[in-house]
Amino acid sequence: MLYPKKLSSKKSNLLIKILLGVSLLVAIILTIINKVTTPEIHWAALANAGIIYAWITVRYSINKRTNIAGHVMIQAIAISLLTTYIDYNFGFKGWSLEISIPIIIMIANVTMLVLTIVSHKKYIRYAIYQLVICIYSLIPIYFIQSGLIDNYILSYVAIGISIVNFILTIILSAKDVKEAVIRKFHM
Repeated sequence: MLYPKKLSSKKSNLLIKILLGVSLLVAIILTIINKVTTPEIHWAALANAGIIYAWITVRYSINKRTNIAGHVMIQAIAISLLTTYIDYNFGFKGWSLEISIPIIIMIANVTMLVLTIVSHKKYIRYAIYQLVICIYSLIPIYFIQSGLIDNYILSYVAIGISIVNFILTIILSAKDVKEAVIRKFHM
C-alpha cells in the first residue's frame, strides 16, 4: 500500500509563505477594485476581514501543541470579532451583539461540556480554556447593563448555559480543575 509523501518542514513553510503572499495580493486587488468600482460601499474590508480570520485559524491550527479546547476558545473570540466587524460595517444594527455573540457563546460552552463529558479524565488539559470561555461568556452582561442591546433573551440563555456548564464542569472534574489551577498559577 502506498502512502502519500509527507511534506518536509521546509516545503510546507514555503507553501505557507506563497499562500500568504497570494492572500495579500488578493486583499490588495479587492481593495483596488472596491475603490474603483464602489467606493461608497466598503465590501473589500469585509472580504479582507474574512481573509485575516482564515489565516488566524490556519496559523493556530498548524501549531501542533494546541488542543481542541484551545481551538474552541480562539474560534469563539475570532468569530465574535469578525461578526461584530461585519455588523459595524453595515451600519451597526446590533445583530452581532444580540444574536451572533450569544449563539457563539452557547456553542462554545456546549462544545466544552461535550469535551468534559467525553474526556473528563483528560480534562486537566482543557481547564484554563474552559475558564477563559466562562469569563468570555459574561460579556453579554455588559451589553445588557450598558443598553447596547434591546433583546435580552439570547444573552440570558447564553449566560445561563455558561453558568450550568461551569457548575457541571466543577462537578465532573473538580479535583482535576483544582490541580490545574494550582499548577498553572503556581499557588
